[in-house]
Amino acid sequence: MALSQTSSLLGTSQGPPPTLDRLSWTYQTPPEQRTLKLRDVITVIVDEKTQVIAEGQMDRRKNANGKFVLSDWILLKGWSLIPDPQSKGDPTIGGSMENKYRAESELQSREALKLRVACEIVDIRPNGNIVIEGRRTIQVNNDIWEIYLTGTVWPKSILPDNTVLSENIADLRIVKREAGHVRDGYRRGWLLKWLDTHQPF
Repeated sequence: MALSQTSSLLGTSQGPPPTLDRLSWTYQTPPEQRTLKLRDVITVIVDEKTQVIAEGQMDRRKNANGKFVLSDWILLKGWSLIPDPQSKGDPTIGGSMENKYRAESELQSREALKLRVACEIVDIRPNGNIVIEGRRTIQVNNDIWEIYLTGTVWPKSILPDNTVLSENIADLRIVKREAGHVRDGYRRGWLLKWLDTHQPF
């Protein structure tokens, strides 16, 4: 009995099925997903950009005109009230009021934050999601920059090098505080804060 011939380079149908790890010269076995535990460290790559553009315009005008005439009046004489004719004519009161208010406002803001923060795993939820928390403080002479970060991460979003992008973190909260000479140069005083809040003028 003669065996059939084939021109396929993948071998005969009797052999093992072709797979990428056997046929590719550049194939590399992907690293196994490591088991994460409490207090393990994950590096968060923060790359956030925001842009806000807002414009507003208001034009309000109010006009009021009034004229009042007192045509009848009464006079108290003894214990009786009697009509009091207006011998010099009916007194009148007239007036007008005009109120005009116009306001225009424009706001354009751009913010960017790019840094890396090492965070610890502080909790592992029953569904496997990981809660992380991290803090980073930089001090140069009297200037201090402090970054605080929290959020929830899906384990499959963590890359093999134990990093995760900030866009893949749920409930992401980033707090950035500054103190020192640089901050003092542009921060508002209490009077400016009060004026901006109440706007008395």
